[in-house]
Amino acid sequence: MASYLAPVEKPQRPIFRLIYFFSRRQFGKVMGPITVFGARMPFGFMSFYGKLSRLDRKLQLPARTAVLIRERVASVNGCLFCMDAARWFAMREQPDNLARLDALPDYRTSPLFTDAERAALDYAGQLAETKHVQPETFAALQRHYTDRQICEIVWLVASEHLYNMTNIGLGIGSDGLCDLTEQRKSKPRKVSV
Repeated sequence: MASYLAPVEKPQRPIFRLIYFFSRRQFGKVMGPITVFGARMPFGFMSFYGKLSRLDRKLQLPARTAVLIRERVASVNGCLFCMDAARWFAMREQPDNLARLDALPDYRTSPLFTDAERAALDYAGQLAETKHVQPETFAALQRHYTDRQICEIVWLVASEHLYNMTNIGLGIGSDGLCDLTEQRKSKPRKVSV
């Protein structure tokens, strides 16, 4: 599905020409959120995504747990771009987490998840789905996480929701990152002599 707004193919601002260059270099294409949202609201885009990235690097939760929480929220919200991006990240940075992403629909019964992760995923899913959390769900979360980590889980749910609503609201779907990754692996690299 094409986005509701046409992608901006040639951005006017020099900083975005640079962002487009690096996106093409890293992913083989310029990502939908950059061409649809970022090019039209460069200050908001750069401030928003930059701040989220900086805050995510300060989380005390394990990165593999954070990816699972974001993926859970993205799947509840139906954000295809974010689901694909999480998978791409896992393929690149956390290959051992791929099986867990595949098993996410069955996290409650899968042996790939710890009780702590199940509590976090229950909490994240309930918050994303109903915008409310049952006391027993919160109590289960408290058995496994510190107050700081609970706040981080809330942060992940809220910030992922914002990513999702931006993409869904503008009709930005999957960019096929996982397919691109596989295609790039299979292409022979040019060797300069």
